[in-house]
Amino acid sequence: MPTDNENSMTNVELAEKFWQQLLTAPAISESNKAVIEAHCETLMLSFTRSSFLAETLIQNPSFVSRIVEPFQPLEKSEALKSRVHTMSSDYLANLDNELHNVASEDDLMQVLREFRNKEMARITFLDVLNKQPIEISLMQVSALADVLINGAYHWLYQHLAARYGKPQSHNQDMHMYILGMGKLGGKELNFSSDIDLIFTYPEKGETQGGRKSVEHQQFFTKLAQKLIQALNKVTNDGQVYRVDMRLRPFGDSGPLVMHFAALEDYYQDQGRHWERFAMVKARVINDDNSQDVKWLKSILHPFTFRRYLDFTTLDALRNMKKLIATEIRRRRLSNNIKLGAGGIREVEFFAQSFQLIHGGREPALQSKSLLSTLDALTELDIVESDVTQQLKSDYLFLRKVEHTLQQAQDRQTQTLPELPWQQAALIEVMGFDSYSEFLVHLDTVMARIHAHFNELVEESHDTHSEEDQLFTACQDAWRLALQEDEFTETFGEYLSASDIKGIYSILVVFKDKQRNYRIGQKGEDTLNKLLPEILYVLINQHPNYIPQVLDRLLGVIEAITGRTTYLDLLLENPDVLKQLVRLCERSDWIAQEIKRFPLLLDELLTPLYLGQQNTDIHTSKQEYQLELREIMLRIEQDDVEMLMDGWRQFKLCQQLRIAASDISESLPINNVSDKLTVLAEVILENVKDAAWMQMHQRYGVPAHLEGTDKGFAVIGYGKLGGYELGYGSDLDLVFLHNAPRGISTDGKKSIEAQQFYIKLAQRIMHLLNTKTLFGQLYETDLRLRPSGNAGLLCCHIDGFEKYQTEEAWTWEHQALVRARAICGDPRLLNDFTQVRNSILTRSRNAKTLADDVCKMRLKMREHLLSKDNEKVDLKQCVGGITDIEFMAQYLVLANAKSQAAMTEYPDNFRIFDAAAKTNIIDVATAHKLQKAYLKLREQYHHLTLADTKYADQSEELDAIREQVTIHWNTLFGTCSG
Repeated sequence: MPTDNENSMTNVELAEKFWQQLLTAPAISESNKAVIEAHCETLMLSFTRSSFLAETLIQNPSFVSRIVEPFQPLEKSEALKSRVHTMSSDYLANLDNELHNVASEDDLMQVLREFRNKEMARITFLDVLNKQPIEISLMQVSALADVLINGAYHWLYQHLAARYGKPQSHNQDMHMYILGMGKLGGKELNFSSDIDLIFTYPEKGETQGGRKSVEHQQFFTKLAQKLIQALNKVTNDGQVYRVDMRLRPFGDSGPLVMHFAALEDYYQDQGRHWERFAMVKARVINDDNSQDVKWLKSILHPFTFRRYLDFTTLDALRNMKKLIATEIRRRRLSNNIKLGAGGIREVEFFAQSFQLIHGGREPALQSKSLLSTLDALTELDIVESDVTQQLKSDYLFLRKVEHTLQQAQDRQTQTLPELPWQQAALIEVMGFDSYSEFLVHLDTVMARIHAHFNELVEESHDTHSEEDQLFTACQDAWRLALQEDEFTETFGEYLSASDIKGIYSILVVFKDKQRNYRIGQKGEDTLNKLLPEILYVLINQHPNYIPQVLDRLLGVIEAITGRTTYLDLLLENPDVLKQLVRLCERSDWIAQEIKRFPLLLDELLTPLYLGQQNTDIHTSKQEYQLELREIMLRIEQDDVEMLMDGWRQFKLCQQLRIAASDISESLPINNVSDKLTVLAEVILENVKDAAWMQMHQRYGVPAHLEGTDKGFAVIGYGKLGGYELGYGSDLDLVFLHNAPRGISTDGKKSIEAQQFYIKLAQRIMHLLNTKTLFGQLYETDLRLRPSGNAGLLCCHIDGFEKYQTEEAWTWEHQALVRARAICGDPRLLNDFTQVRNSILTRSRNAKTLADDVCKMRLKMREHLLSKDNEKVDLKQCVGGITDIEFMAQYLVLANAKSQAAMTEYPDNFRIFDAAAKTNIIDVATAHKLQKAYLKLREQYHHLTLADTKYADQSEELDAIREQVTIHWNTLFGTCSG
């Protein structure tokens, strides 16, 4: 490789320096020197055009005899095939001879590399002196690759077989077949090129005859690994080929080798459009004309060449064409003869497009060779002769330029040179008087190719205009492998630097994950259209923390990637996508819920409905009851799993509707809680009825019941009792019954009534708490029942009254303030309400009560308040939600004896109303406490939606807490927290 100093030389000066180094090379012999001097003129000329050739001979002077061997030029193209066959035979014989004495893998690698370097030097010598046409050069390089791959394969196969035995099927040795892809498959390999390979073998089994038998998969995986290493590893002698395995099924995440059945399954179910495109050129490198090879071809053929054209093929070609054009524009590939506009890739695309469209019906278009395909297009009257002949001529010109560029230094490049000696070498080989003359001709060639490329497939009409630069940027961000600086340049006018950096890193991670998704071609097509739309909507809606919102959105997309119906839903419904972006912006909790339960996306189909929720609590309850009833009628009542899933799906969907309305601010906070509360009530009642039916079938019913009575009631405490449920709130429940002692059930399996109701309570708990695929219905808490965890799960109403009257603590009476009959027998529910009223209206000493309430509040704060001073626990902090709740409870317990109206409502808002109406507190104080309570609860709801527990410090929050604390101190005096 020329040094910086050498790069400043002319190509003639450089050649002279190489010549002197060759004549004084340590490894040169007298016989080598004699041959070299005899061919001084041609060698010197070739050195001006290829430093690779010169350096190879300096390293191995013995190669010179092979390089300058007489060469018989071809006059007729018909002789090409025979020449290629002769070349392959010569390569094979020569390599077999050298491999004959190879005893180790290290020796194998040395022999392969020396053979490669010698033969590539010979090809270079002939090419740079224009002693052969480029067609021959392409075939030589390809034939050499075939021989080197096969030679390495067969040596390694025998080497492994000596240890593990041979894979066999029907008493025949089984081989691993090597698919050469791309230009290797088409026998048009670059001079300095990667080789794309896919490995496969016929069927599963175990090896036979070795010292240690292994499964075929293990044997062939070892063989594949060793073959890749033999070719790919860089040693002191260089490298045979860079091996790329990314075209195999599932790419880098897929197995290195697949048996035929798995290969067939993949291409039938998972094969992508680009894989069809790649498979057009797939060729079995070690084709032994066996039945196994015929089997393999029968698998690949129907995937590659479809008998009838489908529109997905045209769409795929259109998308690939657009991607090529986009990459050229984005990467500014004007000086790249392969990837630039009118480059080699566009000729290949031209030919392969017709192969995919017509190849299933026209066998002549199933050729691996691009040149043969162009000829066939004319013979079939698909493309005019002058077009194909011009394309062939222009293609071969570009391939000659490509080989000349790569032979200069044996580097994989298609970029025009910048150094003067490289430019001089190029124009000498290409036959131009000046570099500017060459560039003019090159521009003409590439312009012609690009014109044909542009006429290929009519562009699709996107919903976005061509002038929409932001959408173009979003497409580039997803479809192109942009570097971070290119990404930054793309979005510089639309986003801040921090947002760009965040989005870039998130997309890189998501793209990496996406490569492992096995979603089929349709899913991939949809995803490739959807991601730019997501970016476009996200940037246009300008939310705060765009990277954070994108991360939430991609979490949802990741969850639904395997469900193409949901991808289609978002792609085909722009309003749904916008709604999803809004929800994910405002709520991580919603994003996580949709991620866990993608069925919630169905709810987003009616975004207008989401903003028009009914605010009347009684109407909402009727709507929920009707909708749930319709859902449950479709489920067999004895199918418990389906019942549980039905309730959970119903709750998730309704909760999302409520949250969406909350976020859009179409529902005030008290209405949000009302709806969440009545939703829980409706579900509880339905669950209770289902549990009753299940118990009835097993045990009958308690004998004391008459008509439709169940003798059972569900009481709600806390947020459920106070109409203040939030997202994800648990349910504080107490179960009551009214069965007399000594009563049993009337079923075949009779049990005591008390036991029956305990089992009923347990069944309800099971139906609520069990986690299914759709999560948990509600988390429940029964610790507020008489005697807490030590008490019975279901308590008799008389026992409940006795406990409340004789044993309950003040804090339990506080809890009773927020208790409410939810569902069950009307008579029993009425009995509970009477017990509640009688307990709440008892006479109490105001100071003792105040002390008890304060002590309990301080105890709660000590145990529950977060010690993090940077954030605020809105529930437990001084001046927070619980302080307001405790004030309301105190007002009821202290005044209900004289003002029975104080027991009417269990919710804090209406308790303050009642206190104001009865002059227990003034109206201004009531309004201030209500306003503070609603504001704190609203913040708390939104924290839940954001999936966090604590609020940031703020002046507004400080003012609210200070106001609440003033009222607390006014009410309790020195007993302050």
